[in-house]
Amino acid sequence: MRCAIVADIHANLAAFLAVLVDIEHKGEVEEVWCLGDIVGYGPEPHQCIELLRQTNHICVVGNHDLAAIGKTDTSEFNPDAAAACHWTAKQLTPRDVDYLRGLPLVIEKDDFTLVHGSPREPIWEYILSISGAKENFAYFKSKFCLVGHSHVPLVFRHGETGSCSFEQFSTNTMLVLGEERLIINPGAVGQPRDGDPRASYAIYDSETRQVKLYRIPYDIAATQAKMIEQRLPMRLVARLSHGA
Repeated sequence: MRCAIVADIHANLAAFLAVLVDIEHKGEVEEVWCLGDIVGYGPEPHQCIELLRQTNHICVVGNHDLAAIGKTDTSEFNPDAAAACHWTAKQLTPRDVDYLRGLPLVIEKDDFTLVHGSPREPIWEYILSISGAKENFAYFKSKFCLVGHSHVPLVFRHGETGSCSFEQFSTNTMLVLGEERLIINPGAVGQPRDGDPRASYAIYDSETRQVKLYRIPYDIAATQAKMIEQRLPMRLVARLSHGA
């Protein structure tokens, strides 16, 4: 079975469409695994929820998803994120709200645990350091954990001796799943933050036991124009150009 792993779509319909077209082009992908934050920041939250629901998918909830339906306090957000969240809440249909409300914090699937932030704190914790990752390996039982939230593609490895290391997850890397326990972040579809503005996602092949990262160009200017039209914060508009 081949599964596409996506995270942090963030209401960026142009980026999400580009990723789905690429997934279809590669072929034989049976399921989409979404790591949360379907909405937030971007200009088309309802459309992204609808598009995801048209796929054969599983999905965990993210902090922006919860904030958009009033289930978490936006005081934890920076002012731009909070403003976008309040705007997003007004764009959602009752059906959208019901869908987001029904998303779980954690999904266990085959050898994987799926969360948005971390297995220790699924909503808010960012895994960006070796020390943070090492502590989090104790909080999931499966061999592998998939996370989003940071918008940066990374792989953390936990060795048999208890050592922990990390590496950037790039398009030049074919990640082979073996005995080592891993925490894997596929980067962000809708708002990359690793200096590469292209949409990021991964495909897992259960037969070859490999995960490969892909970077997909999309019409950034089209998303930015829609954000400006909706008077979303200009800092959120500008950062899409730089993947920052």
